[in-house]
Amino acid sequence: MLIEFFYALRAGGLKPSVTEFLTLLQAMDAGVANMSIERFYYLARASLVKDEQKFDRFDQLFAHYFDGIEKLGDDPQTDIPADWLERMNQLELSDEQKAQVAAMGGWDKLMQTLKQRLREQGERHEGGSKWIGTAGTSAFGAYGYNPEGVRIGQDGSRHRRAVKVWDRREFANLDSSQEIGTRNIKMALRKLRQFAREGTNEELDMDDTIRSTAHNAGQLDLKLRPERHNAVKLLLFLDVGGSMDDHVATVETLFSAARAEFKHLEYYYFHNFPYEGLWQDNRRRRTHQRSTWEITRSYGKDYKAIFVGDASMSPYEIAYPGGSVEHWNQEAGAVWLKRLLDAFPQAIWLNPEPESRWAYTPSITMTRELMSGRMYTMTLDGLAAAVTELED
Repeated sequence: MLIEFFYALRAGGLKPSVTEFLTLLQAMDAGVANMSIERFYYLARASLVKDEQKFDRFDQLFAHYFDGIEKLGDDPQTDIPADWLERMNQLELSDEQKAQVAAMGGWDKLMQTLKQRLREQGERHEGGSKWIGTAGTSAFGAYGYNPEGVRIGQDGSRHRRAVKVWDRREFANLDSSQEIGTRNIKMALRKLRQFAREGTNEELDMDDTIRSTAHNAGQLDLKLRPERHNAVKLLLFLDVGGSMDDHVATVETLFSAARAEFKHLEYYYFHNFPYEGLWQDNRRRRTHQRSTWEITRSYGKDYKAIFVGDASMSPYEIAYPGGSVEHWNQEAGAVWLKRLLDAFPQAIWLNPEPESRWAYTPSITMTRELMSGRMYTMTLDGLAAAVTELED
């Protein structure tokens, strides 16, 4: 099985060497992974991946090959047997058939029912509408369909209906060196420039030097001044992963342009919606998060905030504690966004989704309301309108 995994990684573009593969086998023989899929994941990544920028690609190939299962989070703390989710078939329904599948009836009902199924179920199920399984219309499982449910053991989204995901993906950092197509965005961002001279006197002030030299009877009198910089302070909050994978190139263009235009720029990542912790390195997002409370206290109200995300998610992620698809958040996402907006009142939201879709996505409507209407498209016209909003 591991030899096939080795060839799967090579076919996927990672190109691990035979020596690195033998290192992995030696570590397995020494009991390093200790029969744990999580430990094996980290061991395989450390042994077979040379470049950290390819960690996200490794995650995709690993998940596709092993179709692994992870715990949902802090609640409930129960593992699901792997054979319950073994893929034998994949359900495909027509639009008419999908319309006949009823939702469970809300977040609380969904979570209560999942706990009940975990207590009662004792074997694998395929098809059907009740048990945790595959290729059915149950709210729990993989490769089926339900208007809202918990996706378990499935490699990637199919219908984008899940309100909770029982899988873990690593997300790649945005590439700030990406320069193709950034010129127009830079021109739009330059409307935010407010120049000021700060720091030590390092730049020659030619006019003052000439004036002082003339007053000094021709004896050279050099005058220096601080260098002129853009004094605008900017905070970027960037959604990554999931449905934002479709918009990586667009967001990288914005990110690259902002890094070039603003000296005072700080950025943080989030997934779907801001919660109690944000991070600056997606490779270490589980171990090196920064408290959102700390962020609100570390930067002054003179910072302008730009949130970038498609705001396309389950409404539970915004409105309910525990609604995050990745962890059990103690407070709703809306609470944390309001705290960020209170700390940084000059704020806008840039959405890469076409505006024609906004009215048909409840989570976008909710986010737009929380932003008091300050949501703009990721087009040049939308960016120009957003910059005008931040200028006021």
